[in-house]
Amino acid sequence: MRNWEKYIRKVEPYVPGEQPKDVNVVKLNTNENPYPPTPKALEAVASFDIDRLRLYPDPEASVLIEAISKRYNINKNQIFVGVGSDDVISMCFMTFFNSKKPILFPDITYSFYDVWADVFRIPYECQPLDENFRIVKEDYYRANGGVIFPNPNAPTGVEESQELIEEILQANPDVVVIVDEAYVDFGGTSALPLLKKYENLLVVQTFSKSRAMAGMRIGFCIGNEKLIHYLNDVKFSFNSYTMNLPSQVMGVEAVRDDAYFKATTAKIAATRERIKKELNELGFTFPDSKANFIFASHKEVPAEELFRALREADIYVRHWNKPRIANSLRITVGTDEEMDRLIAFLKNYLEKRA
Repeated sequence: MRNWEKYIRKVEPYVPGEQPKDVNVVKLNTNENPYPPTPKALEAVASFDIDRLRLYPDPEASVLIEAISKRYNINKNQIFVGVGSDDVISMCFMTFFNSKKPILFPDITYSFYDVWADVFRIPYECQPLDENFRIVKEDYYRANGGVIFPNPNAPTGVEESQELIEEILQANPDVVVIVDEAYVDFGGTSALPLLKKYENLLVVQTFSKSRAMAGMRIGFCIGNEKLIHYLNDVKFSFNSYTMNLPSQVMGVEAVRDDAYFKATTAKIAATRERIKKELNELGFTFPDSKANFIFASHKEVPAEELFRALREADIYVRHWNKPRIANSLRITVGTDEEMDRLIAFLKNYLEKRA
């Protein structure tokens, strides 16, 4: 090792879901929305004055924050926006998790959490979910430097009750508790009402899933004004102009068009419920998902075998070779046509294999 290499921060990076170049594949591997953004967002960007790109964007994303404020009936000073919820959560790690005590999060969750902890040199401990992939609330009752968990969970899709979240908050009054709600809009219940009671709660959401804007990278969190103030201090010390102007313009329209948002999320949820029944008939089991994906295992066929067979058929799903979840596939809910193709392939494959 050369001398200069001794002083480099080395981490094991997060591995994002594959983005195949072939547009003809059935892409069910990264939980993107199968439907386009609201037409109003497309109209906004089509009429966008490209000359405005000479200028820096509004560093505070004021118009977008105002739209979010009206949509959720929240004070503007309680809202922080970032370049996707990943960016928002990484800022939260830097801002709020600075104790020498370990932060706590589930053992089955986003792979990003432990990566960020390593990058920022934050001690952490993973708390095992129970046999039904549910949080054991008592695991979060001990001394810690902060708590974060997704609800619904990723990759399982399991939703925890608001009562459980409140009990965790009550047990942790001296640290920040972050509820990551990337998938809450597909039938889950948001923890936002708890903000009125708990000043240490932050709720994170994203435009990538329910608002079909993964390519624009828009995320936000809502909390008390003091927490948001501290977050902005870190953001402006790091990069003042984090969100580009077209993203802000399209994001505003995505928030305003609530009718399209509700119709699209309801359509995805309906497809999810139909596919649950069809997968079950084929011998798959899975926890009850409240997200836009299903975390499925077959009673006889190993997940890795199915993963490879599906890929050869140009159907992309997600598989992790990790303890406790190696025999499960995370299947994003696509259009009805895409899901019919998935089911048809699985039915044919399983019949031939029998």
